[in-house]
Amino acid sequence: MHELSLCQALIDQVTNIAREHGASRVDRIRLKVGPLAGVEPMLLQQAYPLAATGTLAEDAELVIEPAEIRVQCSLCGAETEARPNRLLCGACGAFQTRLVSGDELLLENLELTIPD
Repeated sequence: MHELSLCQALIDQVTNIAREHGASRVDRIRLKVGPLAGVEPMLLQQAYPLAATGTLAEDAELVIEPAEIRVQCSLCGAETEARPNRLLCGACGAFQTRLVSGDELLLENLELTIPD
């Protein structure tokens, strides 16, 4: 279950950011996960409490938002939405596309409690 190791790396990153800002706790973590990231969001949610135990983020809410798949066409230049199993240009139907988004796992936002 590589989601646990991803959560551990996430907690390390979040804890470092929280300490840099003098936070006493992390309240919310927002991630953006693309369908092509190779990560199962439900398993990430389940692994999170194990990784967060005993850290500044132990009681934080983990919010996972889906990222859309977008491709850019090498033929017509259009950037369009695509489906996981059909990375075709939505404008001209060409298969010569480059993935623009949809494979990311991004720490999008943190909400921290910073004492006065």
